[in-house]
Amino acid sequence: MLDLTKKKILVTGGSGFLGSHVVLGLKKRGIPKENIFVPSSREFDLRVWENCVRVMAGQEVVFDLAAATGDLITLERSPGTTFYDNVIMGVQLIESARRAGVQKYISMGTVAEYPDTAPTPFREDDLWTDLAPPALHSYGVTGFTKKVLLMQEQAYKKEYDFDAIHLLLTGIFGPRGKDKYFMGALVKRILAAKREHKGYIELWGTGEAVRDFLYVDDAVEGILLAAERYDSAEPVNLGTGVGISIKELAGIVAKVANFKGEIRWDATKPNGTMRRISNTERAEKEFGFKARTSLETAVRETVRWYEAQKV
Repeated sequence: MLDLTKKKILVTGGSGFLGSHVVLGLKKRGIPKENIFVPSSREFDLRVWENCVRVMAGQEVVFDLAAATGDLITLERSPGTTFYDNVIMGVQLIESARRAGVQKYISMGTVAEYPDTAPTPFREDDLWTDLAPPALHSYGVTGFTKKVLLMQEQAYKKEYDFDAIHLLLTGIFGPRGKDKYFMGALVKRILAAKREHKGYIELWGTGEAVRDFLYVDDAVEGILLAAERYDSAEPVNLGTGVGISIKELAGIVAKVANFKGEIRWDATKPNGTMRRISNTERAEKEFGFKARTSLETAVRETVRWYEAQKV
């Protein structure tokens, strides 16, 4: 078991939504704040090789949460930029970590790495059942870039014995979330409609698509448990293993937020992948992770945070 309390730790993307929660989780585990380095994206553009070398110097454990993200519209308009920025950052960070002698590298993947043909719930062994590239859309590009980095990590394990783990995350939400993520956008729209006394809100699709949503506190616990206890180069899912339809989720958010209006569905807009649920048996078996927070509790905490921001 890796004792993180005695390590110099780098958290890239540590000021973002998930990254900030990981930093908080590390501190709660007793890691001194002076042992945690969170580089600013303004000071260290990680698309530049020299900056990757600089942030990696002297580090022993790396949590890589850096990513070029945006809302769906932005990502749809710039798939080339999305691909380049994510691949160049990831490839250079892994190589600089190898050269710096980093002891363990924790890489954040995504459920979007699974091919559209993979059966659900997604099992890690099905990640490569279809080698065809994904459709050229935002999630497809993001998933493919993460898969490229998984290949690099596994190749480095074979050639250099580089210790990297790759976590396939489902839809994460919670306090300090961002509007570009589904749950943040949904909560914000419902609260705004309630505040403005609107009779309804309209959402894309039919609401029948099913997703696996993971509360951020549970996600952090899974990430830290994996860092401490998991050493395989094989990817591992982090999720709840339970699916919920977008329509049902919207109803729960509306109930928690006390929004009395109607939720209408624009079926002319896309649903996205109809089922995206992760099998979580490997995470539970290998390092004892199981999501503990009920969906309603997680939604309540999320809504409470957004209400406090008066968004």
